[in-house]
Amino acid sequence: MILDNIKRLCRERKTNITNLEKEVGLGFGTVYKWGKVSPSVDNLKLVADYFNVTVDKLLSDDGNTVDGC
Repeated sequence: MILDNIKRLCRERKTNITNLEKEVGLGFGTVYKWGKVSPSVDNLKLVADYFNVTVDKLLSDDGNTVDGC
């Protein structure tokens, strides 16, 4: 769910997860691990701020919520 939302936001913003990780200072592969393990609140906040969305939107299981940002 989180990873899917981040992938969608990357597509919308014409970027990719590797660039996202570099921009916010996360290690290579960190975001992909979120498909299996829960990220820290601090890391979620970094990604949410990068995309100018709320953490709630990253956590949403409703894809339409994220698309509307």
